[in-house]
Amino acid sequence: LQRPDVFNNNQQQQLLLHAMPVMSKLVGAAALLAFTATNAHATTYFKDDFAKGMTKWKASTWKENDGTKGEFTVTAGDFFGDEKINTGIKTGPDARFFATYADFDKPFTNEGKDLVFQFSAKNEQGIDCGGGYFKLLPKSSEMKDFSGDTPYSIMFGPDICGATKRVHAIFTYKGKNLLKKVDVPCETDKHTHVYTLHVKPDNTYDILVDGESKASGNLEDDWEFLKPKTIKDPDATKPDDWDERAQIPDESDVKPEGWDDIPAEIPDPEAEQPEDWDEEDDGTWEAPMIPNPEYKGEWKQKMIDNPDYKGVWVAPDIDNPEYEADDKLYLYKDLAYVATEIWQVKAGTVFDNIIVTDDIKEADKFRQDTYGATIEAEKEALKEIEDKKREEDEAKAKEAEEERKKLEAEEEDEEEEEPVATCCCSCSADVDVEAAAAAAEAEAAAAAAAAAA
Repeated sequence: LQRPDVFNNNQQQQLLLHAMPVMSKLVGAAALLAFTATNAHATTYFKDDFAKGMTKWKASTWKENDGTKGEFTVTAGDFFGDEKINTGIKTGPDARFFATYADFDKPFTNEGKDLVFQFSAKNEQGIDCGGGYFKLLPKSSEMKDFSGDTPYSIMFGPDICGATKRVHAIFTYKGKNLLKKVDVPCETDKHTHVYTLHVKPDNTYDILVDGESKASGNLEDDWEFLKPKTIKDPDATKPDDWDERAQIPDESDVKPEGWDDIPAEIPDPEAEQPEDWDEEDDGTWEAPMIPNPEYKGEWKQKMIDNPDYKGVWVAPDIDNPEYEADDKLYLYKDLAYVATEIWQVKAGTVFDNIIVTDDIKEADKFRQDTYGATIEAEKEALKEIEDKKREEDEAKAKEAEEERKKLEAEEEDEEEEEPVATCCCSCSADVDVEAAAAAAEAEAAAAAAAAAA
């Protein structure tokens, strides 16, 4: 086709028409081979949808002795889209520590591979303080009494406590647990949400919630794995002629004559000496002082821009002698366990559909087959519960209001039925006087009879 000296335009077009179907088949075959080759090497190290309960999981002895150990219950929760698909493990009761772990079929190392860690969490209790994260741990960790102090490799998932609502993504590097420099917000409603951590062998990462990327970038940039590449030169000093003053006094601005002669206060010209003022007893009368309206305050020179201003001096950057590059920040060897250890004030989180794999497509398919297939039905189920509760609350409120009005009406009726006194105070006084007079007459008659006898 590129030989115009051999083929004319018409011949070139005919050759191209004959070649296109063959080329299309070759491209399609190559794409299929590439897809097959990619998926043939995909490995899922752990996967659990809890269809068989917690058969893969073991309980830690942590917190058994002090009575604060919580339990996991296999359930789909109080509402769900599909009970079978949405069955997971639920925390309970409140104010407890929860810890459980599962072994991988065999320890693995993610060298040269992607690492994808994904699970779902449904805070149907409306959590206000509690963890919802999982961990990947190395073979060297002692798991019988697995707790928050057990060394881990990666910690990932939501954590909510008061105003702090974030997706933890903590990496262990050379014995230190490194938090992400900038928090990634987590979901705070009652629905199921899927949290995905994708770590790549080129030292990049992606954090997704419900399949949507929330944070991505370079591990070295977003966590403090390494010492900074550059530092301020500790030996540098500010030049003597370096002027950091943005503004300077205007030397041409001169204080007006008589400025300082104006007092801040003056005697009140409207004040008058009181008429009862006695200078011998009270002393010489003086008018009270008031602010002087003509006083302009302390004089200050006007400020002008400094023509020699160079800005705030900063030491120049130099290469950090302690910086050591590491192209394998992503690498974790002998990962052997997936586990969770959390504290929840208000328990009731349902965890489900956990997967650890080296293929983001495999994790995404798992998410779509579970969360994607049921989330809309779950939302409807929650809406029905909330609507029913709202109707019940409204009915109770209406009943209480009617009862209140009924009681008020009964009290008003009782007040109307009480007898009303018909005698006034003056009338009562008259009756008392007449009774006293009659008694006096009776006493006098009795005395006279006694004297006659």
